[in-house]
Amino acid sequence: MKKVLLFTILAFVVTACGYKPSSHYIKQVFEDTVYVEVEVDRVEPENAPFVKDEMNRLVYTRFKGSIVPKEQAGSQILISYSGSRFRPLAYENGYVTRYRADIRVKFEMRTKRGKLKKSITSRVESDIEASSLTSSKLRTEAIRSGLEKALDEFVAYVSAKGTTKAKKKKKKKIKVEK
Repeated sequence: MKKVLLFTILAFVVTACGYKPSSHYIKQVFEDTVYVEVEVDRVEPENAPFVKDEMNRLVYTRFKGSIVPKEQAGSQILISYSGSRFRPLAYENGYVTRYRADIRVKFEMRTKRGKLKKSITSRVESDIEASSLTSSKLRTEAIRSGLEKALDEFVAYVSAKGTTKAKKKKKKKIKVEK
């Protein structure tokens, strides 16, 4: 009984406050058809397919859009992975045991309404194992985790831009009605 009441109250609060998902606001910025292009980093080319697949997944799940060829796209997202930098954070007996990976990614979104550019540096901290094979795997996982964070931050940025545009449209409608 308490769970039903709690769920009912939560549903009322969420719907009564005018909550709209980020995909609603993202639609204020871009078209439903999207083309994703990833510029390959010469040093770490293996990360390009991962970035493209993740961005395609985000377009489907968060933007509620579809991936199409460049000629048919209403919007284009260009992603440039600018590499990574690793900084030691902790040492033990002269060896690095913990590091921070700084992952640099540049985004450019082109729509019929204009361009959005955003450079993002995401940070991931991780431990290093004694085995070189394990360390290499952890390095790759740190890079991919940083790339996921950068993509999520870009989606949040686009959503925030959409929120701003939605508010401006609302103000214009109010002015017209007066």
